[in-house]
Amino acid sequence: MPKKYEIKIPNDNIVLYCEKKRIVTILGPLTKKTLKLKLKIKIISEKKTILITSNSFSKLSNNQKKKIKALQGTTFALLKQLLIETSAILYQKLKFIGVGYRAFDVQGFEKKLLMFKLGYSHPIYFKIPKNLNIFCLKLTKLFIYGNSYQDITKITSLIQSYKTPEPYKGKGILYENEKIKLKEGKKV
Repeated sequence: MPKKYEIKIPNDNIVLYCEKKRIVTILGPLTKKTLKLKLKIKIISEKKTILITSNSFSKLSNNQKKKIKALQGTTFALLKQLLIETSAILYQKLKFIGVGYRAFDVQGFEKKLLMFKLGYSHPIYFKIPKNLNIFCLKLTKLFIYGNSYQDITKITSLIQSYKTPEPYKGKGILYENEKIKLKEGKKV
């Protein structure tokens, strides 16, 4: 078995595996996360590692056997992501670039509702999901953090879709480290 599909378990995480139910649960210092598996795994307690095998829980057709490497890689990535999510807080920052582009906490909603002014004729209201925390660092910066990488990326892309950066002036909602290559305008 190649070392490619071996994951080291951090000291502060506990991994529980039930082969009968096809479930692996990871208990970390912050949360507990569960993943339903398609491939069998082995937990080597001496080395504190998880080994993803190429054995499936069910019988596979020849077409599915060809895709076993891809399934191994996906399982490896998902388990690694779960280990990170249970032991660290993940975050994303957004910048509002443009004259008058602002984000505000709406008063009286205890940080559950945001209002965006993005150059439209009306403000845009955004309800913050329960599993994420969002707050405004400044009026032009938004800080989104939580324990789920998928939820954070989904919400940041949704907020960015309200005003995607345009390539001529560079105005819009950008990620913290995103740079836009500006196009040259029409020449007369």
